[in-house]
Amino acid sequence: MAKQVKLSARPRSESGRNSVKRVRARGSVPAVIYGNKTKPSNLEVSHRELAALLSHAVGENILVELEIQDGSNKSTQLSLIQEVQHHPVARDILHVDFQAVSMTEEITASVTVEAIGEADGVKNFGGLFEQSVRTISVRCLPQNLPEIITVDVSALKIGESIHIRDIKLPAGVTIEDNADLTVFIVAEPSVAAEPAAASATSPEVIKEKKAAGSEEKK
Repeated sequence: MAKQVKLSARPRSESGRNSVKRVRARGSVPAVIYGNKTKPSNLEVSHRELAALLSHAVGENILVELEIQDGSNKSTQLSLIQEVQHHPVARDILHVDFQAVSMTEEITASVTVEAIGEADGVKNFGGLFEQSVRTISVRCLPQNLPEIITVDVSALKIGESIHIRDIKLPAGVTIEDNADLTVFIVAEPSVAAEPAAASATSPEVIKEKKAAGSEEKK
C-alpha cells in the first residue's frame, strides 16, 4: 500500500515570480492543493523534507498527511502528490501539486506495473520478454492504494502472456482499464540470417579475380 507520510506546510499568500524566488530562497518549495471539494490554495513546504520523502518513494503514488500551520491554527489534510516539477538541468524541485483526498471516498490513480523474476521462455529458450503496459488505472480508498504492482513472470513460456485480468490486486482495489489488455508477453526468439550464401559466393569471386590476374601476368 502507498505509504502515508507527514509533511509540514504553511499557507502562501504571495504570488508572482518574485514571491516564488523568495519562497525558494528560504528553503521552501511553492505548492498548491486542490480537489475533494476543496478550494485551491497556495502552500509552501520544506524543500529538505520533500526531497527526503521523494527519495524514499517506491512508486509514484505517495499519500501525504499535510500538517498546515497557519499562525496559531493547525489543520491536517490527506492528499496525494499529483505532480512534481523539476528544473530541467539542475533537477531541483520547483513546484509540487497536491490532490486533497478523503479516507472515506474512493479515488482513481495510475499505478506502475513491474515484472519480477525471469521468464522461463527467456531463460531457457531464448525468447524475447516484452512489456506493453507500464501503468494500470485502479480505483480504491486512499489507504488501499498500492505503491507499485509487482507481477511474477517467471512461469511464462514462449508464446504465453499475462493480461490485466490475470493480475492479482490487494483487497479493495479494482481495475479501471480494459481487462483484455496484454501487459507482458514472451515472444519467439528472432532468427539470425544465415550467412551461408554470402560465404559460398565470396571465395568464387576471389578465385575469379585471381585467375584473371594470372592470365594478365602470362
